[in-house]
Amino acid sequence: MSLSEHTLEQPENKLLAAIPASEYQRLVPHLKLVSLSNQQILYEAGEPITHVYFPQKTVVSIVTIMEDGSTVEAGLVSNEGMVGVPVILGNNVTITTASVQVPDSAIRMDANVLKSEFNRGGALQNLLLRYVQAVYTEIAQGAACNRLHTIEERLARWLMTVSKRLESEDFPLTQEFISQMLGVRRASVTEAANTLSRAGMISYHRGYINILNQEALEKTSCECYQVIQDEFARLLKQ
Repeated sequence: MSLSEHTLEQPENKLLAAIPASEYQRLVPHLKLVSLSNQQILYEAGEPITHVYFPQKTVVSIVTIMEDGSTVEAGLVSNEGMVGVPVILGNNVTITTASVQVPDSAIRMDANVLKSEFNRGGALQNLLLRYVQAVYTEIAQGAACNRLHTIEERLARWLMTVSKRLESEDFPLTQEFISQMLGVRRASVTEAANTLSRAGMISYHRGYINILNQEALEKTSCECYQVIQDEFARLLKQ
């Protein structure tokens, strides 16, 4: 069995891994393992979504881009989920853009095939609908978080989320990208990152973040981190 075949048979993506074997085997002929590069656009706002992606250890940001070019992250997808949710909600066009922020691999599937499989009902449909509910919670909680919590709390939450989903305490992230995702000035991110660094929670060097003290970082994070984690665990039994 080749590496690609082994990956498809035992996917690291938790959504695919949660599908009962009988239904999953029906999907396998339509799945393809692909490598995703940094800043690769998986779909653009206003354009039809032709493929959906189930990330392995890739991190994909779902962003809203304003008229002046500024961006704010609306969602974050890694091995817990799927990129291309609008496909199963009745339309394959959305106002957001999906951009790769931590490159690695993903399992790709034709959007029309997924929609057909989803419409058959069964375990796949049930699982994806619960995933949509978890994403709704993340977006709703994120809106409250962006309004009510400090940049240090939001940065800590965001770093904990990326670390949890990558299952790693060391990953590539630039301060410029973080500022775009949090919707704040880069200087504000630099100040917040320096605060976390001086407290011994993280180190930052040449575009790489290393979490040195997860317990302290989680305590610094606002309650939104645990609310979102608990909801994903409850709905997806992760």
